[in-house]
Amino acid sequence: MTGVELHHGAATDVGLVRQVNEDSFLVAPPVFVVADGMGGHDRGDVASRLVVEEFGRLADAGYDPNRGPDIIAETLRTAQARIGEYDAGQRAAGAHDFAAGTTAVVALLIEQSTEPKWLLANLGDSRIYRINDGVLDQVSVDHSVVQELVEAGVITADDAAVHPERHIITRALGGGGSAEADYFVLPLSGAERLMLCSDGVSGMIDDAAIAEILLSTSDPRDAADRVVAAAVAAGGRDNATAVVVDVVGLADDRPYDSDAQRESLEQKLGALP
Repeated sequence: MTGVELHHGAATDVGLVRQVNEDSFLVAPPVFVVADGMGGHDRGDVASRLVVEEFGRLADAGYDPNRGPDIIAETLRTAQARIGEYDAGQRAAGAHDFAAGTTAVVALLIEQSTEPKWLLANLGDSRIYRINDGVLDQVSVDHSVVQELVEAGVITADDAAVHPERHIITRALGGGGSAEADYFVLPLSGAERLMLCSDGVSGMIDDAAIAEILLSTSDPRDAADRVVAAAVAAGGRDNATAVVVDVVGLADDRPYDSDAQRESLEQKLGALP
């Protein structure tokens, strides 16, 4: 597959209210994941970590870029099975009401008609945004009660932001809900920058604030830091996690090389810590 040069950054914060950070994230180019352990479910941090572990294995082993949707679906099924096994083990040990669950958003590079593209997937209310031609768009569609009400015309998007059921999701891994992901394919030219985030970001700062940060901060590491810091400064009512990925170059018939990516990033931005 055509080599793609990616620069990226990630940040996470427990916030100002919760005691445990139940978010997990993966930065393993060309695979990126954010998973948000479901609030109100015991051990959501374990569920989110299991998702990240499975996609980490995928990144380490490599994958056929022509089988993107199947690969994501298979990895999500494996994660779902591991979460189920974990739940069963906890219940067998006496935790009869035990249930762990997590959202997931995934971005990985695939190939269609010899062209590299982004394949994006989401489950739950974690989000994927893109910057294209200086404009921020939300690519993913929330799997939530309030999103269904918005789509039915019962409430407005502004109403959804303050609705008492805004945190109730309709799809997730674990937790007893549907685990079917939605998929989106984007040309690399249509997404100069991607951001994957938990609802601890999107629920605390609006799209205008996110756009201002992503458009004004060139280094994706700084952009991720600023997004999470803004979410915490806005109240930090939930764990906040952001992964920011930039497409900065293509090179025909060159496999992805993480060492080369690091050297390129050092040249552009100065030595990494």
